[in-house]
Amino acid sequence: MTTDTVRVEKAAAGQRQATRTKRRWRASEGGVLNVFSHAFLILWALMVGVPLLWAVWSSFKTDSQILGSPWSLPTNLHFENWARAWTKANIGQYFLNTFVVVGFSTVGTMVLGSMAAYVLARFEFPGNRFVYFLFVGGMAFPVIMVLVPLFFVLRNMQLLNTVPGLVLVYIAYSLPFTVFFMTAFFRTLPTSVAEAALIDGASHSRAFFQVMLPMAKPGLISVGIFNILGQWNQYLLPLVLNQGETKQWVLTQGLADLAVQQGYKGDWSGLFAGLTIAMLPVLVVYAVFQRQVQAGLTAGALK
Repeated sequence: MTTDTVRVEKAAAGQRQATRTKRRWRASEGGVLNVFSHAFLILWALMVGVPLLWAVWSSFKTDSQILGSPWSLPTNLHFENWARAWTKANIGQYFLNTFVVVGFSTVGTMVLGSMAAYVLARFEFPGNRFVYFLFVGGMAFPVIMVLVPLFFVLRNMQLLNTVPGLVLVYIAYSLPFTVFFMTAFFRTLPTSVAEAALIDGASHSRAFFQVMLPMAKPGLISVGIFNILGQWNQYLLPLVLNQGETKQWVLTQGLADLAVQQGYKGDWSGLFAGLTIAMLPVLVVYAVFQRQVQAGLTAGALK
């Protein structure tokens, strides 16, 4: 065996040893990162989940149990707290108003936003990028800066303190993010399917509604959940633009009023019941569609 051969074998052995050492170091580093990431996720889950569970089980307790032993489980389930919050606190009417407003605004946002996003993603025309960046800029525009102009615009249109006026404002509020999200999603979809539909004689509108929109279902569900959450929890806009009769208030206004009233009356069980009623719909919606939300968020990255 020559000297050169020995040197080559030693160099190869050293290289293999260095590779094994590097792999062991990366494995140990990845294990440490996994430990920290899992610990952070567990801590975050406790910070989010414990207050929610505490509010739920407090809604089934009496005022004396809430103040005397706030962290104990209820001995008996007092469903009368929910009935009292639903009727006497008028949470039922606020819930219905919110359901109507969020339902119409979500549908309007998804229809208009998906149509605008499809045009911006599929068609090239002068000003395409300018219009797209206008929508993107709308995401960074603080809502508080447009409250006064919105107030006077709705008043001049005689839509102040009305459900249609609030629906239109919610749609305008949610459109920028919807267009931004759906534009990126439509760009990941294959164009050959739409082109085949056009060759077969379908119009652009038919190709959109019957071909491309069903293909974009994961993205629609994802952005729809985000819109529902944002509109359901919206407080500032209805506070300024919906100051009419209490029967027209949405749930966030009713809960704020309930918190003030029950704070003086001492009806803490009714307050927790109202909070739980307000939380349940969005929790149920997310629990039902969580797989679709995750699929919609990762579809663009996977493609």
